[in-house]
Amino acid sequence: MIRPFLVLLLFSSFMARAQSTVNWPHHKKATIVLTYDDALQSQLNIAVPQLEAANFKATFFLTADINYTSIPRWRKLARKGYELANHTIFHPCAPGNDNTMSSDHYTPNSIIHEIDYMNHFLYAVDGKTSRTYAFPCTETTVGGVDYVDTLRRFGLVKYARVGGDVDAVVTDFKKLDKLQVPSYGLDGGETADKLIAFVKNVQKTGGMGIIMFHGIGGDYLTISAEAHQQLLNYLTANKSDIWVTTFQQAMDYATGSAR
Repeated sequence: MIRPFLVLLLFSSFMARAQSTVNWPHHKKATIVLTYDDALQSQLNIAVPQLEAANFKATFFLTADINYTSIPRWRKLARKGYELANHTIFHPCAPGNDNTMSSDHYTPNSIIHEIDYMNHFLYAVDGKTSRTYAFPCTETTVGGVDYVDTLRRFGLVKYARVGGDVDAVVTDFKKLDKLQVPSYGLDGGETADKLIAFVKNVQKTGGMGIIMFHGIGGDYLTISAEAHQQLLNYLTANKSDIWVTTFQQAMDYATGSAR
């Protein structure tokens, strides 16, 4: 009786996993989403040319740090299919995160108003009304209060990205909270080998892996331009198996398939 039970258990586990994964478009086996936070100059000057050369689209989570010199560049990227996403106006974080704006002075309602205003700001840049969001400093609280459900209730964004580590690979989209989608957040200094190892893990699972970048060859939480280029080279070499797309496109496809 033990062996048939074990066979049934293993079969059930296999079926559950099979049902939770997504059949990615064009027979791809996995999806990688490249995201870049804080509207940094190194992203425009280094990351974007590398992405353009590789013909990959990515998501940029912008703050009000965009200005009259950079807005035309961001607008041009939006027209090319890159996603401009919401990262609040002032990027408030808890004290100790080296941020000029403390989230201790915020309430859930005040952060919601800021997200709403940033949506209007971004509409003026790219003319789009559907928006995704990344929690500043990956924190889902302001003033000690969680605001995920408040964000959900107001419906200002379609999906939201949180933080995570090298194990942040999404395979089960039926159970995924669309406003708490995990990502691999880089601390700075990661090598190409470490980034590629994460991608290989995503390939093995058949799921979706989101990478959270900040500086590329400059600014802060920086990885080298060489490491970024080597990652793109690996993705290019494996483009028959990996779908590289924006956060919203990946989530639209995956959650639609998971229904």
